[in-house]
Amino acid sequence: MVERIHLAILKAIDEHGTLTEAASALCLTQSALSHSIKKLEQQLNIRLWNKEGRNLRFTQAGQYLLNISHQLLPQLVHAEEILQQYAIGKRGSLRIGMECHPCYKWLLRVVSPFLEAWPDVDIDVRQQFQFGGLDALRHHEIDLLITPDPVHDSDLTFQPIFDYELVLVVANNHPLATKEVIAAEQLSSEVLITYPVATERLDIYSQFLLPNNSSPKQHITVETTDIMLHLVAAGRGVTALPAWLVDQYNKELPISAIRLGEKGIHKQIFVGRRNQDSGIDYLSSFIELAHRKTPTCSKAIVRASFCP
Repeated sequence: MVERIHLAILKAIDEHGTLTEAASALCLTQSALSHSIKKLEQQLNIRLWNKEGRNLRFTQAGQYLLNISHQLLPQLVHAEEILQQYAIGKRGSLRIGMECHPCYKWLLRVVSPFLEAWPDVDIDVRQQFQFGGLDALRHHEIDLLITPDPVHDSDLTFQPIFDYELVLVVANNHPLATKEVIAAEQLSSEVLITYPVATERLDIYSQFLLPNNSSPKQHITVETTDIMLHLVAAGRGVTALPAWLVDQYNKELPISAIRLGEKGIHKQIFVGRRNQDSGIDYLSSFIELAHRKTPTCSKAIVRASFCP
């Protein structure tokens, strides 16, 4: 069986000319070098070189194996360097799961400096609406989970990234636009627009409508935030989104934000990861960048109390 040491021996002999010098370059004894090649020759029933005085001349088979060594050894060295980078967290693939669908624009603000800081780490984002992020994190399908709903799990750690308030979004000419606070029953005559997520995972339902035994006149789903807010601005319905996201759209759309209930709905965004991955540097770097890129409100249309 041809092994790496056999390729290294042939390459060293080609470079140094003699068994003695080749053995010294490889930190082997001449006896060990000769024994290794002799054993390979016996296994293959072929000679790899012939002696000519102190020098060696490769046979046709030896020359072929030497050519292979010139091709494979640099690749093996490179592979080891890459594996070492993986081991110390300098290279890899960062797979992110998103359970905060309005957070995509914020995520882009984190991704750009991350890619610049970690040129050898690739990023992939999973944002499917029926995505089971927690199971994906547990089963190593993703490396980080961005979610507003952390869970207690001894194998996982969820770190808070930023706070936000969920607000009702209406068109500026909507009858509710002048309200500072809205009660759940006031949505009974409204078309509610949400992402296509199960209602039990929608905070507008679980923390506002259902506890108050209320429901909207109609519930429709839209996959993209842009279309959702254009529908709201056109008076086609209302929606519930983070206040900081509403603020980002106020320059281009005539929309207003209203508090949901007297106390409001206050949430946090978390990044979850497996405890066993705590030593991977680029994961820690991403979380650090996420902390530094916390979304903010300009307060142009969103009341100061909505913003952390």
